[in-house]
Amino acid sequence: MQSAKRIQELPPYLFAEIDKKIAKAKAAGVDIISLGMGDPDRPTPAHIVRGLQVAAEDPKTHRYPVYEGTLAFREAVAGWYERTRGVELDPVSEIVALIGSKEGIAHISLCYVDPGDINLIPDPGYPAYSTGTMFAGGKSYKMPLVAGRDFLPDLSVIPHDIAKQAKLMFLNYPNNPTGAVAPKGFFEDVVAFAREYDIIVCHDAAYSEVAFEDFRPLSFLEIEGAKDVGIEFHSLSKTYNMTGWRLGWAAGNKNVIEALARVKSNIDSGVFTAVQSAGIEALNGPQDSVEAMRKLYAERRDIVVEGLRYLGWELEKPRATIYVWAPVPPGYTSTEFASLLLEEAGVVVTPGIGYGQYGDGYFRISLCVDKERIEAAIERLKDAGIRYDTDRQAL
Repeated sequence: MQSAKRIQELPPYLFAEIDKKIAKAKAAGVDIISLGMGDPDRPTPAHIVRGLQVAAEDPKTHRYPVYEGTLAFREAVAGWYERTRGVELDPVSEIVALIGSKEGIAHISLCYVDPGDINLIPDPGYPAYSTGTMFAGGKSYKMPLVAGRDFLPDLSVIPHDIAKQAKLMFLNYPNNPTGAVAPKGFFEDVVAFAREYDIIVCHDAAYSEVAFEDFRPLSFLEIEGAKDVGIEFHSLSKTYNMTGWRLGWAAGNKNVIEALARVKSNIDSGVFTAVQSAGIEALNGPQDSVEAMRKLYAERRDIVVEGLRYLGWELEKPRATIYVWAPVPPGYTSTEFASLLLEEAGVVVTPGIGYGQYGDGYFRISLCVDKERIEAAIERLKDAGIRYDTDRQAL
């Protein structure tokens, strides 16, 4: 039976392929240290779990949830934005609950993209930006993120005819995979650009609360005029160690939010009400666990960066996210180098090519592993003679 062309064109999901390589190595008896996937390794805080338990025992939560999310959850989101960013949102018209932010990111193109339309996609970038575009029949115009521009897209080089055709622009700061952050001036330029070309900005802020040394990333919605041109996606996954709970939201322009909610009402039946109750506990409850995780990730980040510096890498410590983005040694592709680490050291990293053309030449290390295993991974690289100036012929 012939599958649809969109499925034939769909590349294997990056982490699924990594999982296959890990399984093969484990079957061969290798003790694998996986620094690949960005899945927090610490449990969801206890008060959030209790919130779910209490709500799940109420039979009222066992029925179909409200499509756009309970008003109580959306009010909690609005309150969180006001407390943390000084942003005012109407919980009724400017917020919609999502089954994790990835779901909304994948579906937003269905709201605005007709076959042949163009979306502006960061490269390297989260794969869901491109796959969501493709599922809607659209085309991705890649905006290169390069070190020389601090991994910010250069809006001035986007051709005028491309900008006029573009429907959506996806952005993500703090950035996965590069760890880059965006200054206020950049977001102001984005608002002006989107207004000029009638483009909807879709900002993915999943990592905004994982930041270090008193640095606090901006929300796109803090920028004057942002709600006129776009929305922001957010998730409880990284902030509260809730990746498996599948709860997030989109907030901003009420027309875009209404369109996304309309698509969702025809595709899914919303988030389990008890999970939304747990989300309320997360947003309104004590935030000490968030600060504790920031300190934990900062400690792990320092071990990775200092270890790689010892091995010849020149790296700055990222100011946010749960990742370290590093160049591969000269002469390697990102896939070749990732394979080398697996084969010679039993260490898994994510090859940058999985995030796009401009990700090749880099690899991503996740900080979602306890510090002892990270230290062991660095020692394995030392023992295997792997350095930034590694000679391909020597190994």
